[in-house]
Amino acid sequence: MGRNRSAVLELAVLGVLHRTPMHGYELRKQITSVLGLFRALSYGSLYPCLHELLAAGLIAEEHDETGPAGAVRPNGSARPRAGRGRALKVYRLTADGKERLQELLGEGGPAAWEDDGFGVHFAFFGQTRADVRLRILEGRRSRLEERMESIRAALTRTRERVDSYTLELHRHGLESVEREVRWLNELIASERQVASEQPADGQDNTSDKESS
Repeated sequence: MGRNRSAVLELAVLGVLHRTPMHGYELRKQITSVLGLFRALSYGSLYPCLHELLAAGLIAEEHDETGPAGAVRPNGSARPRAGRGRALKVYRLTADGKERLQELLGEGGPAAWEDDGFGVHFAFFGQTRADVRLRILEGRRSRLEERMESIRAALTRTRERVDSYTLELHRHGLESVEREVRWLNELIASERQVASEQPADGQDNTSDKESS
C-alpha cells in the first residue's frame, strides 16, 4: 500500500478510536460505516496498520475479559463472542496517539484533496479546525476544476472518434465532477459564513456539529 493510502488508514483508525476503545471487528465496522460512502479501503491492511500503530505507541492493546459473550454494552452494541478461554483484544488511543491524530487533522495540503484522502479527512471535519476545513475544501474544488477542464478538453478532441457509449461515459464522468464542485461551493460558502460570524478574537477549532 502506498504512503498516502497508509496515512489515510492511519487517520481513519486514530479518528475512530478517538471516540471510544473498540474491538478489532467493531473498529472495522465503524470505519466501514464512516468511510464507505466515500471510498472503499483495503481492509486486508487494517490489522498490519494496527500492529504498526501499536509498535509506535499510538494505540494500546488491552484484553476484555469482563461480561458474558453476547451481552449488550452500555453504548448499545453487542459484546462479541470470543473463543473458549480466549480474551478479546480492545484497542484504545494513547496520549501520543491523540497528538498524532491532531497532527494528521491539521494537514490540509494536496494529499487531503485527492480521491484517496479527501473523504477520510471530510469524515473527521467535526474534529478539524475551521481554517484547515476551508483549505481542504478549496483545494479539493481546485483539483476537481482541473479535472473538469481535462474531461471537457478530451470530449472536444475525441467527440468524432469514439462511439456513442464511450461519449456518454465521458459525459457521465463530467456530470459527476460538476455535481461535486457545486456541493463543494455550497460547503465553502457555509464555512465562510460561519467564519464571518465568529467574534474577532474567537478561535473556532472544531465544527458546531462535533461540539453539540
